[in-house]
Amino acid sequence: MPYVNIKITREGVTPAQKAELIKGTTDLLVKVLNKNPATTVVVINEVDMEDWGIGGLPVEEYRKTLTSS
Repeated sequence: MPYVNIKITREGVTPAQKAELIKGTTDLLVKVLNKNPATTVVVINEVDMEDWGIGGLPVEEYRKTLTSS
């Protein structure tokens, strides 16, 4: 039984987008690993922006470095 945990920043992802992530992830496991979709579990966790960091910076500060380059 595959278990996939997707973590994303909390930025207004819609229920339709989450459903697409769940379906796409399940379909990929079926295609690549021949897993049974009925026993494939996908969980999406939304993380507050201030709880997410990249390259030693909070994500919002990190993103500013990308636009200033």
